[in-house]
Amino acid sequence: MANRLATETSPYLRQHADNPVDWYPWSDEAWAEARRRDVPVLVSVGYSSCHWCHVMAHESFEDDQVGALVNELFVSIKVDREERPDVDAVYMDAVQAMTGSGGWPMTVFCLPDGRPFFAGTYFPKTSRGNHLGFAELCQRIDELWRTRRDELVDQAAQVTEAIATGEQLVPATEPPGAEVLTAAVNALLPQVDQRDGGFGRAPKFPQTMSIDTLLRHHRRTGDQAALDAALLSLDAMAAGGIYDHLGGGFARYATDTRWLVPHFEKMLYDQALLARVYLHAWQLTGEPRFRQTLDETIAYVLRDMRHPLGGFFSAEDADSEGEEGRFYVWSLDEVREVAGADADAAVEWYGVTAGGNWEGTNILERPVRGDLARPEAVERARVALLERRGTRVRPGLDDKVLTEWNALFLATLAEAAAATGDDGWRAAAVANAEFLCAHLRRADGRWLRTWQGPVDAGPEAGEAKILAYAADHGALVEAFVRMAELTGEARWLDEARTTADALVELFWDDEAGGVFTTGSDAEALVTRPKELMDNAVPSGNSLAAVGLLRLGALTGDEAMRERAEAVVRLLGEPASRVPMAFGNLLWATELLVLGTTEVVVTGDRPDLLDEVRRHWLPLAVTAWGERTGSPLWEGRDEVGADGRAYVCRGYVCGMPATDVATLTTQLQA
Repeated sequence: MANRLATETSPYLRQHADNPVDWYPWSDEAWAEARRRDVPVLVSVGYSSCHWCHVMAHESFEDDQVGALVNELFVSIKVDREERPDVDAVYMDAVQAMTGSGGWPMTVFCLPDGRPFFAGTYFPKTSRGNHLGFAELCQRIDELWRTRRDELVDQAAQVTEAIATGEQLVPATEPPGAEVLTAAVNALLPQVDQRDGGFGRAPKFPQTMSIDTLLRHHRRTGDQAALDAALLSLDAMAAGGIYDHLGGGFARYATDTRWLVPHFEKMLYDQALLARVYLHAWQLTGEPRFRQTLDETIAYVLRDMRHPLGGFFSAEDADSEGEEGRFYVWSLDEVREVAGADADAAVEWYGVTAGGNWEGTNILERPVRGDLARPEAVERARVALLERRGTRVRPGLDDKVLTEWNALFLATLAEAAAATGDDGWRAAAVANAEFLCAHLRRADGRWLRTWQGPVDAGPEAGEAKILAYAADHGALVEAFVRMAELTGEARWLDEARTTADALVELFWDDEAGGVFTTGSDAEALVTRPKELMDNAVPSGNSLAAVGLLRLGALTGDEAMRERAEAVVRLLGEPASRVPMAFGNLLWATELLVLGTTEVVVTGDRPDLLDEVRRHWLPLAVTAWGERTGSPLWEGRDEVGADGRAYVCRGYVCGMPATDVATLTTQLQA
């Protein structure tokens, strides 16, 4: 019999709908039931593409005996961390405070008022060595609850106090100087793996924001070491098994140092951030291999992760048919069978062997880094292998549409469409922006976090819910600014401004600056989280700072710049010391410290606009098309072929450029 999760919009929650555990979704009803029964609450947090979440589910949550035990002793709540990053953040802080590390699945036991008193991650069903089994853990928690409850209450109070004060920072009295940027790069470079790229040892995550920091530093200073480190990492990832050489797109991370063996799930946010950094590398160097990786990554998302209405799905699982990676790996015999006359070329190109490179199978890779332009025989083989792979059972699809992740990909897609002139990407960006405005926003204007609906039904069949967070709003501001730069339509600046106003009104911290994770209209948790560090995705604070700075530069709104400055004053100093934890914040710091360049193209001058877009200008904003109330447009009434380009800094502009050569000189100055 299905439990309460059967009607949830989260695929992860629905995966647990037939568990013998009597799960509740996160709700007042669950906490009220715990108070009525006077029992602890088990909060289990995970996500659909989490391999070890599936393992714990199979071992424990699908077991009838374990389910009966849990139902007898606790009220149980299942949480999708992607839908509820606020809940995840609060209890992850508890896990880290108690154990020194964190991860998913997250297993937390709480008082009926929500305060955590015990927290951990994965537990096997039965005890193994020093690893306590889940069933035994439940029995111990129950014994403590019955015999030593006062100690659990004291523990909950201490943990709650620790997580409430753990992320408090005192803002600096002045914004940081340019020396912070140099210090950050100097801290990043020694961490680079000079053989295999990336940072540190296995497991290796893409760290796209840090790579982008190195690219910006090289563009600004000419530092060759920064460029070499960035390109080494990009080449190594694109050659490794973390990249899908048949269908495009990247897996979440590699379990080894040379990027060969991925943890096979594919996340939308990784595609957004990786496509963006490959776009920048292509614009900076002109190297076709970076454009190829960009093209194939975007093609993957548009082909396999797009709802017919225009939204983008969240993730594809690592597992299919109960095995991790089964969808992606090959035997030598199967490659030879499928590729036919092109088999020898494919086998050599992708490093396929009889013994395989992972558990007796082959993860396709490109053994020769930096050489991605496939010969005709290899391309024919790739198409044939992709077609054959399409007959396999696909990994599970997390088909919920998250506002934040969609906005991250939308910003990349709009930037890439402008830089390349790709009309298909432009159309997809417009469709996604329209989808978000139509389906992820209530009638009163309040943004929501998540939407899910059948792909074969109309828009009325979908359901949006959960109040959007600061990160959703910050990502939307930047996405709408990118849409304004792509289309020249004033409506997208209006959307950006309205969203920015809501960001400040609902989330701003009047005491320390920056934004809280949850809005002032959201339910109260045991603490009000405040996301400070950039992790797998940019933090709500860094997204807010970047979005407000770029929007403020386009609109002339000084209050937006001041809000962003408050964020940078709060986080700029730790960013210089621990740059990998503040990669996106460093971009905001550059925008603030070095200042923005405002480019205005008047009239109908596609030649001048194309020249602006040809360059990677990370500190610039571009206004063109429909006029707005921005001071950038004052006195600039040229129309048609009389249009000009104005390159300005702080709204102080040089002589207008009427030809491409003059504009190029000004942009390079």
